[in-house]
Amino acid sequence: MSEPNGVMMQYFHWYASSDGKLWNEFAENVKDLAEIGITAVWLPPAYKGDTGGYDVGYSVYDLYDLGEFDQKGSVRTRYGTKDEYLNAIQTAKTAGIRVYADVVFNHMTGADATEETVATPYNFDNRNEVIGESRTVKVWTHFKFPGRDGKYSDMEWHWWHFDAVDFDANNEDFKAIYLFEGKSFDNNVDLEKGAFDYLMGCDLDMESEEVRTALRDWGAWYTDLTQVDGFRFDAVKHVEAGFFPQWLNHCRREAGRRLFAVGEYWSYEIEALHHFIEVTGGDVHLFDAPLHYNFSEASKAGEDYDLRQIFDNTLVAQQPSLAVTLVDNHDSQPLQSLESIVEPWFKPLAYALILLRQDGYPCIFYADYYGAHYKDFGKDGNEHEIWLDSHQWLIDKFLYVRHTYAFGEQYDYFDHPQTIGWTRLGNENHPEGMAVVLSNSDAGYKWMEVGQPNTTYVDITEHVSESVTTNEEGWAKFSCPPGSVSVWVPEHSQAD
Repeated sequence: MSEPNGVMMQYFHWYASSDGKLWNEFAENVKDLAEIGITAVWLPPAYKGDTGGYDVGYSVYDLYDLGEFDQKGSVRTRYGTKDEYLNAIQTAKTAGIRVYADVVFNHMTGADATEETVATPYNFDNRNEVIGESRTVKVWTHFKFPGRDGKYSDMEWHWWHFDAVDFDANNEDFKAIYLFEGKSFDNNVDLEKGAFDYLMGCDLDMESEEVRTALRDWGAWYTDLTQVDGFRFDAVKHVEAGFFPQWLNHCRREAGRRLFAVGEYWSYEIEALHHFIEVTGGDVHLFDAPLHYNFSEASKAGEDYDLRQIFDNTLVAQQPSLAVTLVDNHDSQPLQSLESIVEPWFKPLAYALILLRQDGYPCIFYADYYGAHYKDFGKDGNEHEIWLDSHQWLIDKFLYVRHTYAFGEQYDYFDHPQTIGWTRLGNENHPEGMAVVLSNSDAGYKWMEVGQPNTTYVDITEHVSESVTTNEEGWAKFSCPPGSVSVWVPEHSQAD
């Protein structure tokens, strides 16, 4: 389970610098993150990728190389060395911040040699459609890890450890997914494109006991070495769902402690998320991709979006105890593969919606907190320069309110298409309550109950300068500016 009132941060974005300094930067910022109320951090993949020191980490080459061996053109990874990684984790844990490791079990890339086998070509867009005869293929599937030379594990990977690839060196121009003889696409994967088992690279055969054992052995080694507190599973919609709780429970038994897990099932079909949760027995949280989509749509539609529907068809509304709520991430940020932009004006509203309500385990995105600047080519083939605004000041305010006032019963006032609000009435230890109002159109207000009679409240965002005093029943009219959000807390205890 997630921590009560906990807050996660995704401490990277896709275009984070490849200078090898991220682990050290994180260690330097740990104290500040703990002080503002971050309780857990999701770090990027720590093992060697196909392009070595430039790899973001999702093109997995060697799970056992955490920036220790001279492979793929570098010793360090994009983010630093093994020692720097281990030091960053320990520094975070000492400060009281949990660390979640990013794990990719779908594929491997960057093999060291080719092998020949027999495979059948399938349509990229319909994995049930054969588009040619079985043939001998020459495929990059032999992983030798020469730089590691058998340290930690002497297993080499061959074509029979995989289901399929998308490149045949004997026929380089023919576009297909090559399913190896005797193999089949996994069940319990997303049904997009017929069966979305294959995503990229060399697709791991999760029906192979040798593969499953290898991944379990690695998980026990990794958990013991790093002492991480949990995992973020990448691309779970492409992997046989039942594998995740089996692997996770093996690591828990070996470690002798509870380990948190959240999966990236990037689908806006809420029923697909429910199915994954059912298959995994509720043992793996999921990022609330449908909520992100609602934020994106709301930000683009402006006042034409009905804010009363912002939580419609979302995981946080239907299974709140298993929802990790987010505004943006490294895949959805501008110029990335799953680009679905949340416009800058709406991000403060979105962060209020995930940080100041009782349901969900919120995750703050690095680029939203610190800002980001980068260049890349878009889907139009042109290079674009991107500047992402920092929302640090407001997020810090929201975090203060979350940890000081966001307790007790929650009363929702979702009764107007352009202006919504809610209050938290507090509890025995945090009795003073709070109120939130947001609008996607003109200046708005809500007559709401906070439970504290004759109490003066101020807008901690400083968007509204006038204070508000509740009546004898603890009600008041709380307002916000046009297209913005205001968060109201007791005047006498406002954050510095």
